Amino acid sequence: MTAALPPDRDAIIAALANVIDPELRRSVTDLEMVRDVEIDGGLVTVTIALTVAGCPLRSSFEDQVRQHLLPIPGVEETRLRFDVMTPEEKHALTQRLRGGVTERSKGIRVDKATRVIAVASGKGGVGKSSLTVNLAAAFSRMGLRVGIVDADVYGYSIPHMLGIDQRPIVVDDLIVPPVKGDMKLMSIGFFLDENGPVMWRGPMLHRALEQFLSDVHWGELDILVVDMPPGTGDVAISLGQLLPRAEAVVVTTPQPAAQEVAIRAALMAQKTNMRLIGVLENMSYLVGTGQQVFGSGGGQALADQVGVPLLGKIPLDPALRECSDTGEPVVWQVPESEAARAIVVAAEAIVGTARERGVGIVKPLTVLS
Repeated sequence: MTAALPPDRDAIIAALANVIDPELRRSVTDLEMVRDVEIDGGLVTVTIALTVAGCPLRSSFEDQVRQHLLPIPGVEETRLRFDVMTPEEKHALTQRLRGGVTERSKGIRVDKATRVIAVASGKGGVGKSSLTVNLAAAFSRMGLRVGIVDADVYGYSIPHMLGIDQRPIVVDDLIVPPVKGDMKLMSIGFFLDENGPVMWRGPMLHRALEQFLSDVHWGELDILVVDMPPGTGDVAISLGQLLPRAEAVVVTTPQPAAQEVAIRAALMAQKTNMRLIGVLENMSYLVGTGQQVFGSGGGQALADQVGVPLLGKIPLDPALRECSDTGEPVVWQVPESEAARAIVVAAEAIVGTARERGVGIVKPLTVLS
């Protein structure tokens, strides 16, 4: 009886090109992370060099190697070993990662083609962060490549809302953001002790944000959503300077008092050369009853005052709060909920704005009642 032929090495290398680093979002062969391939009869042992020894996503590599190698004729079993990159290999990796990005200017390191959407508010407590998370999740559901920056330095909460515990990985002098689904996240909270207060003055915050934004490897993104700090203080002004050609969406609640405060955030966005593309009214009514708990008309009044569209009216929905507490976007977890449907409509409206003009809709939108 003829002995079975051993697996073909070239076929194995070709199959490993389908193994994607879950954080860097590139093939392990493209990133030159495959250190060795050993073939012993039907057993194939692959050694992958990781950026850090304690990579929390090792199981993803193991699953992918098994998935792509077992269908190859002659492969009966796979085994995965891990090693750690040398400083020289890490430096070479950062050069490869940076090679594909044409920087827009000083500030955040993303490609010129990436839209930067800054979600701002006049004050805290209007649901800006939960809307940021769910708008990003809605963009991702549309098939867009999405990143999120949690720049609300005094009230960072997005890691909790996305259920992300792991910290970013630093490769050489490049910060690789953690991922949730297909979304990448960077938060100021990753660099602080758990629930530690941020007790920095303006110049320190500006320098920290500058480094925080410029040293992150975002890769290829279609949209980067930024959760801005509320108000018009030092941090918001610094971010306006560090986010060239960003487009701003202002979140308000329906009552006139909130609208009168939100106008300041809208005007600040315009003065820092952001393009104001629209207003979102959050907590517009209570689901199930239609009761206008916080009054009515504030979102439309703000939109009229600054001359931009009202992009959406998001209801007060317990599902939104519950999903935020469990670390899952409501647009993914409960897509049939009223809040999820309203957020998806708002996300479509944002994608539908004309980027170069900043203000103006390039496709018909549902008329809001």
